[in-house]
Amino acid sequence: MKLEFEYGHGTVSAELPDNTDVFIPGVTVPDPVCIPEDHVIEATRQSLHNPIGMLPLSQLAQKGSKCVIIFPDRVKGGEQATSHRKVSIPLVLEELYKAGVAKKDVLLICSNGLHRKNTEQEIRGVLGDAIFNEFWPTHQIINHDSEDYDHLIDLGTTERGDPVLMNKYVYDADVAVLIGHTQGNPYGGYSGGYKHCSTGITHWKSIASHHVPQVMHRPDFTPVNSSSLMRSKFDEIGMHMEERMGKKFFCCDAVLDSKSRQIAIFSGYAKEMQPLSWEVADKRTYCHWAEKKYDVMIFGLPQFFHYGDGMGTNPIMLMQAISAQVVRHKRIMSDNCVIICTSLCNGYFHDELWPYLREMYEMFQHDQMNILPDMNRYGELFATREDYIRQYRYGNAFHPFHGFSMISSAHIAEMNTAAIYLCGAIEPGIARGMGLKTRATIEEALLDAKKKIVGENPNILALPLAFKTTAVHLCMKDSALNSSTAHVAGHPCCG
Repeated sequence: MKLEFEYGHGTVSAELPDNTDVFIPGVTVPDPVCIPEDHVIEATRQSLHNPIGMLPLSQLAQKGSKCVIIFPDRVKGGEQATSHRKVSIPLVLEELYKAGVAKKDVLLICSNGLHRKNTEQEIRGVLGDAIFNEFWPTHQIINHDSEDYDHLIDLGTTERGDPVLMNKYVYDADVAVLIGHTQGNPYGGYSGGYKHCSTGITHWKSIASHHVPQVMHRPDFTPVNSSSLMRSKFDEIGMHMEERMGKKFFCCDAVLDSKSRQIAIFSGYAKEMQPLSWEVADKRTYCHWAEKKYDVMIFGLPQFFHYGDGMGTNPIMLMQAISAQVVRHKRIMSDNCVIICTSLCNGYFHDELWPYLREMYEMFQHDQMNILPDMNRYGELFATREDYIRQYRYGNAFHPFHGFSMISSAHIAEMNTAAIYLCGAIEPGIARGMGLKTRATIEEALLDAKKKIVGENPNILALPLAFKTTAVHLCMKDSALNSSTAHVAGHPCCG
């Protein structure tokens, strides 16, 4: 069979055996029915009026209340007219105004965390013209700045000892609203809820307590699940914030489908709301589909996706993307599974977005750097580099510690595969510098893998739209066949 895989700004074709299985999110296994577009506003309003575990906004706020609305950056949630941010924020404002809150007392904060600050155009794209035009001219829309120590507050540590530094605008507010998305995520199961505040409005030291090898390389991290140490840390940090603030976050999270449409809306106290939203999201996210383990998994990397232009060509970012597929799909991978993926890999690092990754890549080639975790000891060195911090604060670059969270993730692919082939590289030496095998085409890579690793009749899984649709976490139809490392008590794939 002939299939098209993501590659550069387009696709590349490959001729694969006819018995290759193909999975496309939302197509191979249909998503649950989403809320019709003409009912989304009312469904969201009903959720806001009936929050779980806390009072509605109209009773939490009053005249004179200082209110913050925290929304995710462009990486998550869609930008269509009926996207969750565009629907929910006007309704949240409606409730606040009803309680007597003045417009001047509302601040909208993009929870970019260590991601690059979103540009004016990107903020307009995620919020829509009406909200943007109302709040941007009066400087009431800002990006979180994890290096702005005038507007951060140190809340000490969690009982586990994890540092908690958070946005002071949020800490000082009378009402803090988190607009989130319950969407499958390789980091701890789902976005939204406490993951939103613990990563989006904190400091690199807080994020370094969980986006590091000692957390991400544990057997409870891969395959993805909602009971890992990372997930526990998210929740502990979020609840520590609430305890020190003396108030709960008011969450409004949407469970999304493969096209970022709302399946359900949940509002209220994260501790009580998260399990209910996950129960609905599990039906879409954990796909109990596979009838066999796969020896070969094939997908393509576009140049521009998720974190930005160059993610599919920058060697560290493309390795993180490969690992994300392993984290999601480990349950259906055989013990000696081989990954074959396409990437332009043309030397485009996009130094404006990731000004430190070229230096990190070069360091990895020297000084006894055998595996990616060997780089981790330099995390604080990079995270405190003033030149890189300035580019994060004023040049729309990612924070330098973000690169170390990416490296921690990137090693997971090597940990869980027999080999990784990268095909179609313009500069194949860059891929080899990350420990990847290189071949010109998918067909050549498959021939080599058959000869050396998986034998003549491997089970092959093709994922032709791995990155341009909202991903799922693939599971075995028979949960007893999921890998032993997948077993986490109470997890939906573990029987």
